[in-house]
Amino acid sequence: MQHSASSFSLRTLVSRVLAVSLAAIAWFSAAPAQAFDNPELLPEVETEIVDLANILTSSQEDFLTERLEQVEEETGFKLRVLTQFDRTPGRAVINYWGLDDKSVLLVADQRGGNLLAFSVGDELYELMPRTFWIELQTRFGNQFFVRDNGEDQSILQALKSVEGCIRDGGCSVVPGLPREQWILTLITSALGGVICGFAAQPRDGQTFAWQWALIFSPLWGILFFAFGIGPVVTRTSEALPLVRNILGFALGLIVAYLTPFLNQSPTSET
Repeated sequence: MQHSASSFSLRTLVSRVLAVSLAAIAWFSAAPAQAFDNPELLPEVETEIVDLANILTSSQEDFLTERLEQVEEETGFKLRVLTQFDRTPGRAVINYWGLDDKSVLLVADQRGGNLLAFSVGDELYELMPRTFWIELQTRFGNQFFVRDNGEDQSILQALKSVEGCIRDGGCSVVPGLPREQWILTLITSALGGVICGFAAQPRDGQTFAWQWALIFSPLWGILFFAFGIGPVVTRTSEALPLVRNILGFALGLIVAYLTPFLNQSPTSET
């Protein structure tokens, strides 16, 4: 029994030593591929765009380079673009581009769930808050936008939004109202109207129970004003989406308000 126990302990010890050794070998062999500072990947001559993943065409790169140079010259803010796939220059881009508090680095990495990532200088947060950059990333870097429009348009559209906000003196939200977001605002507007209409149904001899509508106003008001109107007026100056949302609210209110009358069955004549 003692011999078998000692043999078992020896086998356990050997297996653990082998497991640790294999893990160490795997770690050190993978370390060069995961290096966070590879300046050799950067071109010798400084350029505004380092396209390691070959996402942009030569004409797009020339056009974008000219725009970025113009933005930096006119506003003082530095916009840079890095695309990568299997290898990354890592922190070497900081010294390469001289990134500071007035710099924005857009990183497009095809390996992640979201194509885009941003490194933003502190002075940019005074013009565009952190929520702006999160919305910018999710709007143009999500898989559906990339699938429908392409990786190149994801980069170009995101930089166009940043440039426009810098020139306008700042933005609290990303300009533009995508169709999917507008549909969501329309749904919340109509839902707010339905709640208001149900609350205002005739009761206690009143034709329009405005007291009940007022009691439920925090609910339908948030749905209509905060989620239905707010995202529209802050992202676009077009009147059509706003008019449609108002009509959706009115239609939901009318349908919900008239529901008791529509459900009444006509009395039979005697």
